[in-house]
Amino acid sequence: MIYEAVVMLRPELAEDAQKEIKEMVQETISSFEGESLINDDWGVKSLAQATETGLSKGHFFYVMYRANANCNAELARKVKIDERIDRHLIVSLGEDRHQDKLTKVYKRPGASAEGDKGRFDLDKERKLHAKRRSCWFSANKTSPDWKDPSTYAWLVNEFGKISPARVTGLTPKFQRKATEAIKRGRCMGFISYLSNRIAR
Repeated sequence: MIYEAVVMLRPELAEDAQKEIKEMVQETISSFEGESLINDDWGVKSLAQATETGLSKGHFFYVMYRANANCNAELARKVKIDERIDRHLIVSLGEDRHQDKLTKVYKRPGASAEGDKGRFDLDKERKLHAKRRSCWFSANKTSPDWKDPSTYAWLVNEFGKISPARVTGLTPKFQRKATEAIKRGRCMGFISYLSNRIAR
């Protein structure tokens, strides 16, 4: 199976400590005969909402890899006991045969797949789809990505509530995907639990 993992390190960590954690992740994957497909350091990002430990920023490290479920259990165990890591997320992406497709569609946070359209035009277009009760994601052949809050923040109101399908016009499939993306984004601090504010 292909998985992706993100760890949020404390922003004040020295480069040596960051390197040590990255090596630990790589060694854990290798020890289960896994293979890293993408390694990406996202750098320090401001969070949409401060964590329970009071952090308003985090240093993010991303890895996409091929491994088995035992690798995930061991990786989760190691990151949970490391006090230098504040949050982590491990997500299943798909079968091994989809490896090429998954690596090609990978985008860093902020690299929106929505092309050169302005924010205002997108909001207007989404509202029109909602009024017509047609699914915006289906029409644009795209999908909400938890790493890019701009693909799903419009589905959350100013009070942090996720809009239901009867309001958004999304199909049940994409409503589920959007809800899942929002929950993962909240877990990593990309979107606030209390509003539709997103990380920068």
